[in-house]
Amino acid sequence: MTFSSIVKNEISKINTEEKCCQLAELSALIKMTGTIQIHGRNSIGIKLSTENASIARMLFTLIKDIFDINTRVAVRRNKQLKKNNNYTLYIDTQTGGETVLLATGILTKTEEGIRINYRLPLTLVKRPCCKKAYLRGVFLGGGSISDPEKTYHLELVTNNNEYAESIKKLINSYNLNAKVVNRKGNYVVYLKEGEQIVDYLNIIGAHKALLSLENVRIYKEMRNNVNRIVNCETANLSKIVNASMRQIHNIELIKSRIGFDNIPEGLAEIAELRLMYPDASLKELGEMMSPPIGKSGINHRLRKLDEIAEKIKL
Repeated sequence: MTFSSIVKNEISKINTEEKCCQLAELSALIKMTGTIQIHGRNSIGIKLSTENASIARMLFTLIKDIFDINTRVAVRRNKQLKKNNNYTLYIDTQTGGETVLLATGILTKTEEGIRINYRLPLTLVKRPCCKKAYLRGVFLGGGSISDPEKTYHLELVTNNNEYAESIKKLINSYNLNAKVVNRKGNYVVYLKEGEQIVDYLNIIGAHKALLSLENVRIYKEMRNNVNRIVNCETANLSKIVNASMRQIHNIELIKSRIGFDNIPEGLAEIAELRLMYPDASLKELGEMMSPPIGKSGINHRLRKLDEIAEKIKL
């Protein structure tokens, strides 16, 4: 099961009791999954399609609770891809299609007659609870989330630019940073940051999925931190090894060309120690000196030995 399906199965089971929230959620679902069917001048119906059985049950229940309408349901098996069932709900004119569309703000009455409202019906999202319900319906109808193990990406797909911009504005009213992109004739509202996707899941009530995503984020962050530490330590170790090899090469050159008797006593002492303990750190070498000296003192003497070796090479 995909992460998107996990989220949808969770939020489709949320029991919304307030009628205003039910209407807002239904409005978003119809907008994202529905098709208006016009069979004549005064014959308007609705066709709602989904591959998710939980969403189909939710649509049936919402329509029944709000309008006391028993919708006609058809189930057919897809012949392509994974051959999932496709659930289609029909509301015709006699059942109350026009009534549902007007109540959900998808159709509006004007002096010129009934018109389609391509924007988000603001009258349905006045209350904070209704805003959350509407965004829940939007995700159920046209949302998806990538597997958080791979990447962080949430998107809501619609075929209307005005509506996409309305959704973006509603999401960003929660201090998020949703954006809209045109993709092959559709308009995609998306969030790309893990923290913002977590906030969106919290808004729509997907708390179990939220915790699952947070666990993945924490694990990935810990893994990245460990990798950074290991890489840093590996780089430091490589620097130490390369410096030690250079120092030993230069010290052996000094020993073979001029001997340690012809360099200052302090430099000769550290030269002997470096040859005897090639893997020792500067701190360890300093503690072996008599009297002990600090890392900066050891580093200074080793640089002096490097300078002597460079002069010999010339």
